[in-house]
Amino acid sequence: MGRTQLLESLNTYQSNFEVERAFIPRFKSLLTNFENCYKRTLLSGHITASAWIIDNKGSKALLVHHKKLNRWLQPGGHSDGDENVISVAMKEAQEETGLKSLRLYSDKIFDIDIHLIPSYRTVNAHFHYDIRFLFVGEASEDFVISEESNSLDWIWLNKIQNVVGNNDSIHRMVFKTKLIFK
Repeated sequence: MGRTQLLESLNTYQSNFEVERAFIPRFKSLLTNFENCYKRTLLSGHITASAWIIDNKGSKALLVHHKKLNRWLQPGGHSDGDENVISVAMKEAQEETGLKSLRLYSDKIFDIDIHLIPSYRTVNAHFHYDIRFLFVGEASEDFVISEESNSLDWIWLNKIQNVVGNNDSIHRMVFKTKLIFK
């Protein structure tokens, strides 16, 4: 899914969440006005991609405890110039979890989010324009904790709030997962 396909997907993206609907014009503006929007050198903000990984039953999500942000999050990261956000999400998921069983549930966008990343060392605060895709992985498969994470764990969806607190974007993805895996 390159830039043109992503713009087309955003044009048809439907969400029940007002916050996501408000993100769409900002994504489209970034994609049409900044040739370098897939590179972290765009200091105001740039495209990232994430993998919302669930088990086969849709009852658990695999989250990483991010070292820099000190928060439980879905695997994901910078595009670093790669405009194929599905490939970026898959690459990041594999690098951050070590799972070999990952499969893309759908090539349709699962969720979008724009969030502020705080300053870290020499990097100023900036926005991540995150495109999220739904993946399924085997909960029984051994995973590997990457250097970017403190921990990695399958979290029951009905217990996720205890782990992520008031992270609305994760709660939104849990809600969507429950609709799919009724």
